[in-house]
Amino acid sequence: MPLPITQTPLQPQSPYLVSTEMLDFESPAIQALIAEQKWRSLKPFDAIGAVYDYVRDQMAFGYNKSDTLKASNVLKDGYGQCNTKGTLLMALLRALGIECRLHGFTIFNALQKGAIPNYLFVLAPKRIIHSWVEVKLNGQWLNLEGYIIDQAYLTQVQATFAGQCQSFSGYGIATPCLAAPNVHWQGQSTYIQKEGIADDFGVYEQPDQFYEAHGTNLSGLKRWLFAYGLRHLMNMNVKRIRQGKVLKSH
Repeated sequence: MPLPITQTPLQPQSPYLVSTEMLDFESPAIQALIAEQKWRSLKPFDAIGAVYDYVRDQMAFGYNKSDTLKASNVLKDGYGQCNTKGTLLMALLRALGIECRLHGFTIFNALQKGAIPNYLFVLAPKRIIHSWVEVKLNGQWLNLEGYIIDQAYLTQVQATFAGQCQSFSGYGIATPCLAAPNVHWQGQSTYIQKEGIADDFGVYEQPDQFYEAHGTNLSGLKRWLFAYGLRHLMNMNVKRIRQGKVLKSH
C-alpha cells in the first residue's frame, strides 16, 4: 500500500518582502530596470550597494508631487526626496528578495533652507514628515538615509562651504561633517539628514501604513499649490544649486 503523500506547508511570506500599492515592484518599468542593471546576479551586499547608488545618484534630489507616489511613478519622475526616493529604494530591494522596512520621523524645516528659496520658506511646516529605509543584512537592520542627496548636488554645496567638518544644516543636509558625510554604502548605516530629526515615529512594515497614520506634509490649498506650482520653483532652485549657483548667504 503506497504511503500517503505529505506536503510541506507553505511558509508565510515575510511582511518585509511583500508588494503594496506604493511598493509596486511588479510594475513593468521596475522589472525592466532590474533586468537592465543585472542586479539579480549580485549577492545581497553588492545588490544593496548597487540599488542604493542608483537611487542616490541616478534619481536626482528634487520635490515630487506627493510623498505617497507609487515607486513606479517616482522612477518615472527621475527625481525625489527622502520619502519618495525611499519608496523606490524599498521597492527595488524587495524585488530582489532583500527585506526592508520604513522608519518614520519628522525633521526641523531649518535643514531645508537654501534648497527651498527664502520667498517660499514661510510656507514650509515647522516639522516636515521624513523617513529612511532600514535594510536587513546578515540578520542585522541597518539604517539607510544617505541616498537622499545626489552626489552632483552634494559636491556643489561642499564646494561652496569648503572645509567645513562641523555641524552643518541647510540645503537638504544635516550632518556633523559636510566635508565627509556618511553617505557611501560600506555595509553600515548611512545618514545625510539625521542631525535634523525632531520626532521619531518608529518602524513600519510598509510605507502605506506610515502615511495612513501620519499623513503628508501639506493639506488643503497649500497641498494643491505645492503640487501644481510651488514645487516647480523649488526644483528650479535645486537645479541651479546642482549647476554650482549656491547662495552662500544661508
